[in-house]
Amino acid sequence: MARPRKYNVNIPGLSCYTDARTKKVYWRYKHPITGKFHGLGDNEEEAKETALDANTRLAAQKMNQIFKIREKIITRAGLFITVSSWLDKYMKIQDERLKSGEIKLNTYKQKTAPVEAFRRECGAMELQSIGAKDIAAIIEQYKERGQRRMAQVVRMVLVDVYKEAQHAGEVEPGYNPALATRKPINRVQRERFDIEEWRVIFRAAEGAQNYVQNSMLLAVVTGQRLGDISRMKFSDVWDDHLHIEQEKTGMKLAIPLSLRCNELDTSLREVITRCRDMIVSPYILHIHHTTGKAKRGGQVSSASITASFSQVRDRSGLKWTEGTPPTFHEQRSLSERLYRAQGIDTQKLLGHKNQMMTDRYNDDRGKDWVILAI
Repeated sequence: MARPRKYNVNIPGLSCYTDARTKKVYWRYKHPITGKFHGLGDNEEEAKETALDANTRLAAQKMNQIFKIREKIITRAGLFITVSSWLDKYMKIQDERLKSGEIKLNTYKQKTAPVEAFRRECGAMELQSIGAKDIAAIIEQYKERGQRRMAQVVRMVLVDVYKEAQHAGEVEPGYNPALATRKPINRVQRERFDIEEWRVIFRAAEGAQNYVQNSMLLAVVTGQRLGDISRMKFSDVWDDHLHIEQEKTGMKLAIPLSLRCNELDTSLREVITRCRDMIVSPYILHIHHTTGKAKRGGQVSSASITASFSQVRDRSGLKWTEGTPPTFHEQRSLSERLYRAQGIDTQKLLGHKNQMMTDRYNDDRGKDWVILAI
């Protein structure tokens, strides 16, 4: 198996030989660590691409090993802490905050991607050697991909990473390169819709599972967030109120079943009654037909609600030319506008924590609930 002379191979590990029987040229790659040959077939271009990719991956693995060894030596010597080491400690702090109830699960999950992006870009660097330029470069990657909201989240999380580092004494007081970066601007391009457009979409949902129309009614009549609507149970109804502990803010809100949306000519009581059917389920919104992993009577996930809404919205025939089509969440805005016109205290209804809460009541199961006066 002689190597053809006409091939000038300059990729480490890659070689070729001529099969004496077929006279065809075949390519192979020799692993630099194991010494074993791996056949790559007779396509020269594919073989070269594979060999280059293998060398790149091996080089990256080697560099990671070098970084880890370097990090251990430096950390043991007490010289400084690397970004990667601090991020491990930072996430442990977030674990503790989550377990103690200081932060919500969604807040905890939100930190994961920015932390890993920071680790990927700057993991082997000294924590206090990071400058605003390094942080800005990470943020810019998301902006270039059009993920401006994610760019905001990355900046926000990295600001918190350095705040915690200050608290722990790992960086000097006031040292926060993320805070020095410009805050990305995320202009909302999603359009809102009015009640007439809502009605068109509602009619388009007539052929869908019952929970689609029911979810739309709950969204407008209660003004609550998607996740809270998905979690609503029939057992949340007592003392003639629907009790909601908002996932995002932790606020406990009691909405009277008599709350009526005049524009829809329906009350919360009537909507909940509509959701009661022949299917046994603890959830106000539930699956009516078993499909795949979704079982009859099971909870309708937030993802299913918003996806189903998008589907009926798209087949409704409505068009939005100024921005992206309104999502399920826009019904919260519609609800606020409709109830404001009725004179309802929408700040309390929507559960905004920064507003004064005036009425509270207390009983065996409703301690510290905020009662909406209508």
